[in-house]
Amino acid sequence: MPAIEWLSLDEAANFLGMGKTALYAAAREGRVPARKLGKKWIFEKAGLDQWLKSARPPESFFLDIEFKIDGNEFLRDPQREGYLLAYEFFRQGKNKAIIQIPVGCGKTGLASLLPFGLSQGRVIVIAPNLTIKTGLFEAMDITNRQKCFWRKAGVLSADQMLAGPLACTLDSGNISVATKSHVVITNVQQLATSDDKWLNQFADDFFDMIIVDEAHHSAAASWQKVIDRFPKAKVVLLTATPFRSDRQELDGTLVFRYPFRNATLKGYIKRLKASYVAPASIELSFCDARGRSYALDEVLKLKEEEWFSRGVALARPCNQHIVDSSLQKLEELRRTGTQHQLIAVACSINHAKEIRSLYGERGFSAEVIHSKQSEDEQQGILAQLRNGSLDCIIQVQMLGEGFDHPKLSVAAIFRPFRSLSPYIQFVGRIMRVVVQNDPGHPDNVGHIVTHLGMNLDERLKEFKQFENDDQAFWDKVIGGEEPELPQEILSGNARLRASDSVVVHGEVVESLWEEDFTSVEDQQIVEDLRERLEAYGLDPSRAEEMVRQAKPPAMRKGAAVQPFSILPQRELEEARKRLNEQAKSLAKILLNHVGLDMAGTEMAFKYRSLKLSGKSNFICALMMVNKEAEKRLGKKRQDASSEEFRVVLDNLDDLLQTLVRRVRKAKADYDKNNT
Repeated sequence: MPAIEWLSLDEAANFLGMGKTALYAAAREGRVPARKLGKKWIFEKAGLDQWLKSARPPESFFLDIEFKIDGNEFLRDPQREGYLLAYEFFRQGKNKAIIQIPVGCGKTGLASLLPFGLSQGRVIVIAPNLTIKTGLFEAMDITNRQKCFWRKAGVLSADQMLAGPLACTLDSGNISVATKSHVVITNVQQLATSDDKWLNQFADDFFDMIIVDEAHHSAAASWQKVIDRFPKAKVVLLTATPFRSDRQELDGTLVFRYPFRNATLKGYIKRLKASYVAPASIELSFCDARGRSYALDEVLKLKEEEWFSRGVALARPCNQHIVDSSLQKLEELRRTGTQHQLIAVACSINHAKEIRSLYGERGFSAEVIHSKQSEDEQQGILAQLRNGSLDCIIQVQMLGEGFDHPKLSVAAIFRPFRSLSPYIQFVGRIMRVVVQNDPGHPDNVGHIVTHLGMNLDERLKEFKQFENDDQAFWDKVIGGEEPELPQEILSGNARLRASDSVVVHGEVVESLWEEDFTSVEDQQIVEDLRERLEAYGLDPSRAEEMVRQAKPPAMRKGAAVQPFSILPQRELEEARKRLNEQAKSLAKILLNHVGLDMAGTEMAFKYRSLKLSGKSNFICALMMVNKEAEKRLGKKRQDASSEEFRVVLDNLDDLLQTLVRRVRKAKADYDKNNT
């Protein structure tokens, strides 16, 4: 083994061709490989030589540095294959590539690989939100010894990373940091919504490669502004869903698509199963109209109607059956000893609170997270989820792209999805595996649970065609519309008109239908069987018929779930809590109906017939709601039973209309007396 050759400060400065003062400062700051011996700095010649090779200008850094991708066993198939196909694409002189790989298959790692051998300058990586931006920076931060992807995957050696790649964000507010870096990582809001601060500070050739993560957003004006700013740059659009939420196709060439099916077989994502609560009969009516009962065959026809699927989604009896079925799946998964958790999606904040109450009644800890909460409140709920103190989290327009928590293994759907993209985005929250690269592990199973009446089996049918190239299919998926509730309804400041609502009075559930979310391609099974038959000297032509006969039906009928027990104490606590929450919501809705501002004072100081003394209209409205609720309970809240609370909760529309009429009369009397 050759002896290590050490250089003094003078010798090292000579070797590197730099001043002693600059070298001394670089050694102190850790920018040059050095060791302190007493009061003197010494330098290993071989280390300096390696550092020199790494410390190249941005224009040649990614082209000249040695890296290990092809044949690297630490890389996943989609990372290695996606890189190699992108390399071939750009070497042909093309400049806009689309790469689609499923959630949990290593998209961040692939983004980290793409510059090597391709970028002739700096790279900018653009994320749609702060969560993804943070994850990308951690993966490309060479000082982060635990999370740096290049280090973990053996793409670069420790010696090579002495001088880079250097990554930065735009949080410093200083372009000098970006100039010294090889990779700039930002979120689109930071980069493109304040032109004067950032985008126009960069020359149009400052970046040679643009990598857009979650690129189904890339055709939006803000993203396109960034791409247009650097017209000569190579563009890579990374996505798990190759179409945008506003139905515009991505501009680029699909270079690589890694199938969900392959990801499941390799153990990169969970094996998913879908379960549907199937009612033998369901009784419903429109508002006060007389109800009727619908049998299962009628439900199968009606589920395509928006009014029907939405009525099912909001109905307490249907929600109860989804809750029980989802909890059964959660309990099954927890038999391994792993504390799996459940994520649910609701139609609105108020609906989410109702669902939280149903889980709480059954003894499971649940919280609601939504975009109207403060950041501190959201972070507190996420901390509970991550430390395992929550069984269930119910989200409304939250926990989307980039949210990573592998123990989420049951997805309970309480809202209709009219198109495939948001459905896949939600289901993606439970796709990440608990045990890496082990497709048969019992912890690597996920369950999607919903109600047959919401027509979500249609989304699954679309998903199973997700990887084919039939243009008619993509036209249908991309062209569909996803109706959303107005923001005031989501936030609880308004309510759907009573005349539009469907009331479900009850349902009888005798079965739970189930099907596999992903499965091995039939043709692959036929080919394997044909080879085996030939090996045993049997007729291989029988393989296709044998597979057809042995294949289980797509949808399997199973027994209905036994309802979970509810302790009277929990039922009462949740009913009391729901009335308190609904009182605040109804106070806002009341003011909305009568056209009064929450901060106004008309109800106390002008409409004296109401006999209220609150400091604001909101406080007055809340007092009215609480007083009317106690009147209908017939006693103080602390003395009421859960059944009495439920009667009030089930008739909130009537309570609201009573108060609306009362305030309108007081308002009319005031106007009459003051004209």
